[in-house]
Amino acid sequence: MSKLSNSERIHLVDKKGRQYALTLKAGETYQFSGQTIAHDHLIGRPDGTLVTLSGGKKMLALRPTFGDYVLKMPRGAQVLYPKDLALIPMWADVYPGARVFEAGTGSGALTMALLRAVGPKGLVVTYEMRDDFARTALLNIDRYMGPMPNLMPMRKNAYEGIGLLDDGIPFDRVVLDLPEPWQVIPHAATALRSGGIYLSFVPTVPQVTQTVEALERTAVFAMVETFETLLRTWSVQGRSVRPDHRMVAHSGFITVARKVDPGFVSETSRRDHETEALNEESADEGKETPER
Repeated sequence: MSKLSNSERIHLVDKKGRQYALTLKAGETYQFSGQTIAHDHLIGRPDGTLVTLSGGKKMLALRPTFGDYVLKMPRGAQVLYPKDLALIPMWADVYPGARVFEAGTGSGALTMALLRAVGPKGLVVTYEMRDDFARTALLNIDRYMGPMPNLMPMRKNAYEGIGLLDDGIPFDRVVLDLPEPWQVIPHAATALRSGGIYLSFVPTVPQVTQTVEALERTAVFAMVETFETLLRTWSVQGRSVRPDHRMVAHSGFITVARKVDPGFVSETSRRDHETEALNEESADEGKETPER
């Protein structure tokens, strides 16, 4: 049976599903709206146990899921939503044993998602310029995952370049969560192995436009795709089944591309692709709508 332990980060969950984070420390007391519970009463209890606070309020004591943890952990930079954290390792095809470059570290949420994907035999190198962000991120990572010997955090500016490690082996994946990823794309084209995957996350249309244009200018990135994800939860209560009134809609654009032989990508082929797309649009406009 899995039991809650001293120094562990847990969440207390009320009957409305609201979660409250705390780090267990022997001898301390947790306070909530005038009610209290001793940490010693939680330490050693099973994960998912029902506890009662001093005023009679009942709450669940749980180890948080990764998604729950990142929404409640201390933040330096804004964290990515779980819906994006789930998709990024999939679309970047981050696999066990992969060597991944990331910038910037931010609050560490994306770094943790990448570490979980590469596994103990993989490697994540992450650049962060700001010391305060880096300190918060490393604390968050250690608190949830413990020591990670396959994480290499560096206080560097990815806009100035991506350095390979001493073995000179290029990266399998480059994942960017930066305001101006287009400044890093020329460096990514050099640091990424042939067949490797580039992925970046930006929140606005002008940012994603400049990102795609920069990918095209390098002439080594093909299969460029951009998309966003929307998450709508549903309320299911007996026969009352309806979508919730609120949803996590636009949070940002994910852009992915594949590094390939430069001969595959050329200005001529891009112009041909644009012409073909325009011809398809014209053909669609000329089709008659069938009568009903």
